[in-house]
Amino acid sequence: MIITSTVVMYGLMYLNTYALDHVFFSQTRLWMALYMGSVMTIIMLAFMLNMYGNRRVNVAIFGGVAIAFVIFLTLVRSQATVGDLAWMKAMIPHHSIAVLTSERAELSDPRVRALADAILETQLQEIDEMKRYIADIEANGDAPPGTPRDTSD
Repeated sequence: MIITSTVVMYGLMYLNTYALDHVFFSQTRLWMALYMGSVMTIIMLAFMLNMYGNRRVNVAIFGGVAIAFVIFLTLVRSQATVGDLAWMKAMIPHHSIAVLTSERAELSDPRVRALADAILETQLQEIDEMKRYIADIEANGDAPPGTPRDTSD
């Protein structure tokens, strides 16, 4: 049940992206789903503790998932496993959320609407730029040092 819930939580994190082509595998979201699954395990076991009489197994489960929580939280907070491609693949869905909310929010103040429109425009441009970089890096590897940022569309 916990594994299924964790997998579902990972998938649910993508429901607020603006477009399906903004969904990429994200290590950061994976680590987040896993630390949430760890906490869920602790909570569920705590509520059902009287159903499981083996104290040693319960202590081992609590200890194991507490360690897992610390590991996955550390991975999220440190971003130690996130390189160029993983970073962009995590940022595209993140930017996509900004696109969704900026486009669909019911904004009445013209200043706020203008800000939302500016955010919408820049986030879409940055998503396109990251997609180009992902394709280029996957095909050709890293650009040489000193290569200027390509912001063309």
